[in-house]
Amino acid sequence: METSPAPAEPAVFETLAGNGHSLKFHAFSALDFYWRHSPLPFVWAQTSADITDLARLFENLRFPGAGLADASADLDGKRWYFYCLDDGPDSGFSRNREKQPAYKLLSFFRDAATGRFWDPLGLYPLCRELRDGKAGSGQDRAAEAGCWWEGINPSSGRYRAVTEGALILARYTRPGGQPGESRTIREISRIAGSLAEDPPPGAEAQRLLLAGLMLSPRPELGLELLKEAGFVEQFWPELAAMDSVDHSKECHPEGNVWKHTLETFRYRKKYDLTLSLGLLLHDVGKPLSGSSGQRRFDGHAELGARLAGKFLERLGFSAGTAGAVCYLVKNHMLPAALPRLPLSKTAEVLESGLFPALLELYRCDESSSFKGLDGYYESSAAYQSYLRNRRNPYKKHYYT
Repeated sequence: METSPAPAEPAVFETLAGNGHSLKFHAFSALDFYWRHSPLPFVWAQTSADITDLARLFENLRFPGAGLADASADLDGKRWYFYCLDDGPDSGFSRNREKQPAYKLLSFFRDAATGRFWDPLGLYPLCRELRDGKAGSGQDRAAEAGCWWEGINPSSGRYRAVTEGALILARYTRPGGQPGESRTIREISRIAGSLAEDPPPGAEAQRLLLAGLMLSPRPELGLELLKEAGFVEQFWPELAAMDSVDHSKECHPEGNVWKHTLETFRYRKKYDLTLSLGLLLHDVGKPLSGSSGQRRFDGHAELGARLAGKFLERLGFSAGTAGAVCYLVKNHMLPAALPRLPLSKTAEVLESGLFPALLELYRCDESSSFKGLDGYYESSAAYQSYLRNRRNPYKKHYYT
């Protein structure tokens, strides 16, 4: 089987290897290497070291719960989730069913010592076809091979099947849309609904899931599966409420607030966590807002910023991330009015280092509507004028 480049995490590997322990990337971390994706800021790793070994080798070891990992630690700028093998370095998956992946596709491993992939279930030919785009209709091909919904481990439980399925769809479905995406979502939801309920995911597991979706090429597919399966309504009711609020078809051809939100992800130029969370939550205040004159969703930006802050705090996102996202949500309406507003009303927002991200959110928001991008280019020109003139003591209080 082919290899990938030399280990990308030498400090962790060298520490474990120097003490006689193996290290394999597995599940999404192994697949990201194989798919040549930018890695997530958290790592799923399997090791022959046991808990006492890890505690001796790494400071500040945490124990997030058996359903998530045996132990975790912040190392090399990432959060590592360690699974300890029961039977030595070559035993494969742990016998603890709570740590078994829900899907055959997640059986991939990547050996940190050699860079070689280990494929215990023989899925390499299919994965190579899907990765290189040679399988025709990728979703149908995967289904035929038992790699997607037919590959669900019936002992994995409903929550694990839904959440892992959502992240698989978001990360490994090729951009641009494929035949059968809606059918895949419905089928996974149907089969997962027939499984026994496993322990519900806690805040940390939900945060990993949401961050993973936001950093993936197709988050809208994962989010739609979570909604179809009832996960969003149960755990993220703030988001579920958006599906009950209709948009004017004159400006939003995609339909209601939920569908509009999912559509915005298609226009991202990069998979940035702050921007993506801003897109997810920019209209979360609309279900709470009222009408005032011609303003149908009056005050929804301010309401949304408060709701977004509580939502992100509940899931355990850092204060820095939550604050940045709240800035985007609170001010997401401002770029549209930027060319007409006096500097006295906008200077504080414009001075923020997050303003470029706010403009990018505005571009994605406008791209998913009938409005076109004229307003975005006008706002970009106004921002450029502000940057050019902000040190001029004689500048006017307007941008042009």
